[in-house]
Amino acid sequence: MKSLTNYKTLWAMALASLLTISSCTDNFDAMNTDPNSPTAIGAQYLLPTGIEASVDRYWGHRTRFERINIDAAELYVQHFTRNIYSNEGDNYEVSPALVANNWKGFFNDGLLNFQRIIVQSAPNGKSPNANYEGVALVMRTWVFSLLTDMYGSIPYSEALSGTSESPIYTPKYDSMEQVYAGMLNDLKLANEKLSTSGPAISGDILYGGDIMKWKKFANSLRLRLANRQAGKKPAESRAIMAEILGDPVKYPIFTSNADNAALKTSTVLPSNNEWNQVMVQDGRTDWNISSTLADKMNALGDTRITVYANPNKEGKYQGHPNGLPDAVATNYLATSSTIGNYFVRADAPEVVMTFAELNFILAEAALDGDITGDAKAYFEKGIEASFNQYSLTVPADYLTKVGAVTKEKVLEQKWIALFGQGIEAWTEKRRTGFPVFPPADSRAVFVNDGVLPTRFVYPNSEFSLNQANVEAGITLNGGANDMKTKLWWAE
Repeated sequence: MKSLTNYKTLWAMALASLLTISSCTDNFDAMNTDPNSPTAIGAQYLLPTGIEASVDRYWGHRTRFERINIDAAELYVQHFTRNIYSNEGDNYEVSPALVANNWKGFFNDGLLNFQRIIVQSAPNGKSPNANYEGVALVMRTWVFSLLTDMYGSIPYSEALSGTSESPIYTPKYDSMEQVYAGMLNDLKLANEKLSTSGPAISGDILYGGDIMKWKKFANSLRLRLANRQAGKKPAESRAIMAEILGDPVKYPIFTSNADNAALKTSTVLPSNNEWNQVMVQDGRTDWNISSTLADKMNALGDTRITVYANPNKEGKYQGHPNGLPDAVATNYLATSSTIGNYFVRADAPEVVMTFAELNFILAEAALDGDITGDAKAYFEKGIEASFNQYSLTVPADYLTKVGAVTKEKVLEQKWIALFGQGIEAWTEKRRTGFPVFPPADSRAVFVNDGVLPTRFVYPNSEFSLNQANVEAGITLNGGANDMKTKLWWAE
């Protein structure tokens, strides 16, 4: 696992060694007959590279104009606020570089590596291994889900084909509905391929080669996506949920926090937590806790705030409003809580999906009539799991303060539990409209006509390299290429 060794250095050295060996071979022409071969580097090297690059980018990234979570999503959902540089996300302004760098990074550093593993590990590949193939299908699906949930229609069915026997350099865009159908099918296929009695894998820095946990992640992720599309395709989503929940032996799901999908980081640089790199190693103090989050948690007596934030000089946990101009926001430096030490320590986990989130998904599905389970039981289990994730116990009067179980309450608690996972919280806010945020501060200044961004615009590179298809993609989204067009699953 990432926390046990410096994987960035280890895998970089391994890849460099392979490339050095290749360049020094006497049989140079034979080695270079297919320079784009996806099997030139083994899955044991491609897997950790793809996992780390994708999760690091999703969680934060350490480079300015790459930080899609802490400079966009965590601000949009009012977990974070800024005390300076409000125009980097807090006022809804987005740099063209941020949307372009993340589009490129998720495709090139994540998806391409997972696709190479799938090709070489397939039954007809050069190194058949069903467990590598299954793991790569799960990770490829997760990254595609991030992209389509952030941008809308994306290259999917023809994507990642630039090095195939019949290369496609200008892939068509598929609608979100088509992408979701493909992702749900791939997760079912991944579960079928993953076998605890199958071949071993190495280089797995997410689950340490534990195939059962990969199966649980695959099926839990499938429930996430089925629930997300349920408002648009209720019959199909209900069938998927019934299939998974009706056969826990064939379709295992998360059963405790021990199953959480989270990348373990290390105190050894550069394998440290991305937030640690930005906020501690690089000394950036641009972010505080949003007053929206702090006020809600304080009102509930929610002790998770002692993990999410650091107390100010008066020992209080408080934030300030989002969207304030720099001249106003800097006045809160002495009183607004900074991001909690738990989250900025070098070895803090980078979380992808949790047992708590799964229970909130099931609670919502039960309330909507998509499954037959007990919504209240799922809801309370989700809250308990979130507190336990931080070694905390739910306060005795907490559930009373939360109140009756409704869809709004489920999504509100999910929003609190998703602290750190800004992209997921942003997606759920855009999908459901919950939680309902307080009115903007009178001093706040927002761009995008004050509308919470509904999506990211496509990068300029798509218009220069794949213009016809990106324009078709805009049409599939049903609106302009702006940050106000609602995405397919919006309820």
